[in-house]
Amino acid sequence: MAEKFDIEERWPELFAQLDATQRNAVRQSLAAAWHEGWVPNREDVENLTDEARGAIDEAEYLRRAREAALRAAPAVAAR
Repeated sequence: MAEKFDIEERWPELFAQLDATQRNAVRQSLAAAWHEGWVPNREDVENLTDEARGAIDEAEYLRRAREAALRAAPAVAAR
């Protein structure tokens, strides 16, 4: 796990269109996952910020999450 949770500094463009409440909710969600061992990646952050600002709905967010998990599954199985 990285020493510092710098998610907003890594991809500021993904947070630019969020209001303060949305930004805080996204940061809290990502921080919780980070504390559980999640490694930050742009795709996950973009999907969550897109959902938070209303660019995609929950169904699309879940579709994207499932797709990412399926892509990652072969890599995990190969270890």
